[in-house]
Amino acid sequence: MKTLKIASMLAASVALPLTASATELEVTHWWTSGGEAAAVAELAKAFDASGDKWIDGAIAGGGGTARPIMISRITGGDPMGATQFNHGQQALELVEAGLMLDLTDVAEANNWKDIVYPPSLLDACTVDGKIYCAPVNIHSPEWLWLSNKVYEDLGIPVPTNWNEFVASAPQVDAAGKIPLALGNQPWQSNLAFGAMQIAVAGLDAWKAVNVDKNMDVAAGAEYAAVFQAAADARELARKSTVQDWNQATNLVITDQAAGQIMGDWAQGEFQVAGEVAGKDYTCLLGLGLNEYISTGGDAFYFPKLDDPEKEAAQKRLAAQLVSPEVQVAFNLKKGSLPIRGDIDLAAANDCMKKGLEVLAGGNIVPSGDMNWSPDVQKQNEDLMVEFWKSDMSPADAHAKWVENLKSGL
Repeated sequence: MKTLKIASMLAASVALPLTASATELEVTHWWTSGGEAAAVAELAKAFDASGDKWIDGAIAGGGGTARPIMISRITGGDPMGATQFNHGQQALELVEAGLMLDLTDVAEANNWKDIVYPPSLLDACTVDGKIYCAPVNIHSPEWLWLSNKVYEDLGIPVPTNWNEFVASAPQVDAAGKIPLALGNQPWQSNLAFGAMQIAVAGLDAWKAVNVDKNMDVAAGAEYAAVFQAAADARELARKSTVQDWNQATNLVITDQAAGQIMGDWAQGEFQVAGEVAGKDYTCLLGLGLNEYISTGGDAFYFPKLDDPEKEAAQKRLAAQLVSPEVQVAFNLKKGSLPIRGDIDLAAANDCMKKGLEVLAGGNIVPSGDMNWSPDVQKQNEDLMVEFWKSDMSPADAHAKWVENLKSGL
């Protein structure tokens, strides 16, 4: 990817419609942890500095709680000015119902098709040739975060991959520590399973299942190994009783737990806590087994409003979210990767630099939620909840998972 010096980047112009007076826009999102709040504050600060007013509409509880509320408001005639969704099909039905603002003119004025990388981020919110979202980041969920102190206290090396992590778990457990921190929200166990898919099955098998929809591979040995890994992880997480993902991250930060499978947004929590990558904690992309990034993340959609002034402000905000200066300020705090390939994040920590290197090398795959319908995703999320909360065998869970995938073909 091309890079520019930050100094010149900050001087870069962006095609923003001019504003004559401040316009208030309510922006809904589910960023409420310490690191997330610091990041979203950068978006609000930039919008306010441009002459408009960001009215924060944070909804606690994560995306699973927030999305139904957001969708209900939009379909019920009480739309906000802008709302967060993940890359993928979460807003597709709203777009198809004609409830979302077409941003194609903003995208063309600011050359989004030339600067947004990878192109799948825009493709995910392009319907009938029209662009309906402003992507703001790339979040990869395939990370294993480790407390260096836990292993130092045990006198053993910090694991370099998932297999070593599992092998070290008995010693961690004997020392009274939690081997694997995992929150009780359904999406967290689903994320852990998704991370294991590429890490354990490998990229070829993942693509065969999620891109080519090959059900023979889905039912085969590679994915049987994934479900066995998930069973191992389930056992390691037995002592983890927290609810929220950031509470689980805090168990690692405070050296109460050895590790956590979580997306790169965990970096924001380590940063707020003053932790230093490589010194206080270790990050293993692809669980240390396969260093690939799935290009999930966040984008903002803009519900249609019967107000020309607010619509103009919506387009100003959309353009600003993709601007180089906002991309730098936001993603450095969020721990995520920028959606532009032409900026230089010189201030990035070691974990973010690792992600940038893998992204630049092209070792990327589309996020799973870009390949399967919301119905299939919900079925498998429910399956993961049942699996992680019970003694369901890996073989039974595997068979049910394949059935769920087949229902979406």
